[in-house]
Amino acid sequence: MQFQLVAPFQTSAGQEKAVDQLVKNFQTKDKQTLLGITGSGKTFVMANVINRLQKPTLIIAHNKILAAQLFAELKMLFPNNRVEYFISFYDYYQPESYLPAQDMYIEKDSDINVEIEKMRMHAVSSIVSRNDTIIVASISCIYSLGNPEDFRALAINLQVGKLYTRQQLLNALVDMQYERNDMVLEPGRFRVRGDVIDVIPAYENDILRIELAGNAIGKIKEVHAITGDSKASIDNVTLYPARQYVVPQEKQQRALEHIRQELEEQLPKLPPLEAQRLKQRTKYDLEMLSEMGFCKGIENYSRHFDGRNIGEPPFTLMDYFPKDYLLIIDESHQTIPQSRAMYNGDYARKKNLVDFGFRLPSAFDNRPLKFDEFEGKMGKTLFVSATPAEYELEKSGSPVELITRPTGLLDPEVEIHSIEGQMQHLMAEAKKTIERGDRVLVTTLTKRMAEDLADYLVKEGFRVRYMHSEIDSLDRIELIRQLRVGDFDILVGINLLREGLDLPEVATIFILDADKEGFLRDERSLIQTIGRASRNVNGRVVLYADIETASIKRAMEITRYRRQFQIRFNKVHGITPATIIKSVSKKEGKIKGIKHLAKSDVQRQIADLDAQMREAAERLDFEKAIQLRDDIQELTKSLSLKLKNEQYQMEK
Repeated sequence: MQFQLVAPFQTSAGQEKAVDQLVKNFQTKDKQTLLGITGSGKTFVMANVINRLQKPTLIIAHNKILAAQLFAELKMLFPNNRVEYFISFYDYYQPESYLPAQDMYIEKDSDINVEIEKMRMHAVSSIVSRNDTIIVASISCIYSLGNPEDFRALAINLQVGKLYTRQQLLNALVDMQYERNDMVLEPGRFRVRGDVIDVIPAYENDILRIELAGNAIGKIKEVHAITGDSKASIDNVTLYPARQYVVPQEKQQRALEHIRQELEEQLPKLPPLEAQRLKQRTKYDLEMLSEMGFCKGIENYSRHFDGRNIGEPPFTLMDYFPKDYLLIIDESHQTIPQSRAMYNGDYARKKNLVDFGFRLPSAFDNRPLKFDEFEGKMGKTLFVSATPAEYELEKSGSPVELITRPTGLLDPEVEIHSIEGQMQHLMAEAKKTIERGDRVLVTTLTKRMAEDLADYLVKEGFRVRYMHSEIDSLDRIELIRQLRVGDFDILVGINLLREGLDLPEVATIFILDADKEGFLRDERSLIQTIGRASRNVNGRVVLYADIETASIKRAMEITRYRRQFQIRFNKVHGITPATIIKSVSKKEGKIKGIKHLAKSDVQRQIADLDAQMREAAERLDFEKAIQLRDDIQELTKSLSLKLKNEQYQMEK
């Protein structure tokens, strides 16, 4: 299939020029940079480049919110093609580690998000079966994944009339890591009733019903998992493995032998205690692999299963793409440094595990790519950033610029205000913004400062929420949605509000401690934060600073230059600036916990729920009253923990 771009609007003059230039340049060069300002339609330019080049595409974003946003937008632009989402499937992840100073071993602990795992599987199955596939991924896509050849080899093609005995089909499903469960059918499981085999692919929700006629497939149906109603009859379908990491039987036996050999080679190199520890653990893993085909931490033996040599790079999502593919690295000034740092952090943690007998040295080869390996897997590559770094410009040469907006919107006005009296000024200006129907962002330097500010503003009567790294990625998306629909007016944060977020409703941004030079207040960070207000015609940014640092000066100069260029462009093309109108999902989600709420908000919620509970009891609606009582107890417990943590941090 071909990519089919479906959009309710045409490319603007600036966008068309950028697309033409990028497509033309790709005929003679492999790496390019698109310097695109916030609101210029970078995503639409990416989509047009993909549509013109007709290559399967991997888009890497540096955080999950940005990846989710790109995924949603591209899915609307390519409704007839495969647009997939591939991020880390852990809601919580505590990696296996050993702290020699405390003699403390920390076992791997994780909480897997089933929906995200399903989306990852769907992404992998799409790219191995269709060329019209776009995968939007976080930087976790450069981490070790199973061998793509094994994934393809274990897939089975189901076709009406094809010879398949019942036992052959059951064996194939087990080899693909599907679990038999005749009682509860879920994704990644199958059940058997006579000559009817029901299986739910790990990446789908509906049942694939295979009806055998003797030693051949008689019928294949798609069946609704809840109602049991038949949705469609299928003549031909390919079923892919239930896990991303699967190994054919013949490779498994060879791998087990190699693991035993490595164990024998490693034991003499360790002191007695460490040798005994390693022997006990590895023998147990070998038994599990022999009997079950799987063990906890199987990824640590991936080099043996993949047949790789020591130090050879692991297979990653990039290996599932054909050689002639397009790689787009969004917000490249952030994503590239992330990719540089991943390997060293992983190696440092595993070194202690290997040195003290918790893992075989082959665990080192279950890892993310080193940066030079990552570079080696880049094909045609487009770096996209409003503030490209030296690396991108060095690799691609002069960037293709996109510094005008189809809506005619200008870069926001930026002003400096003294730190003295900043709270009174912030609240007065925030009130004006809110009364106009717009939203406000406030960025601080520390989490504690943001929490205290959110609490202070709530007490002053503002509707405020706080976003930080402890909030789950899907909950962050819901917080952004609630801000846009007006469930609250002010969002306080640190670094998560800096870039990539599409918030047309935000008109005013306050940057506290703007003169504290550093990572969060350097030129690039300031430009990115200022850009969040450029999607609203009333866009305005206030920097609270007593000193005009070099970063502030440069950021204001660049913003002023772009603003003047945009004013001239609008005059030439007869464009009147207008706020971007973008639909907001009406689907509501429930945010877990109170991590996004100020203490005052939690206390107010407890008081409101208490009043509702008493009212329900008076109406003799005891079921409702009990539910409210449980909610109050949960909130009280969470608030108590929050206060204890704050006290601990203060004492620390």
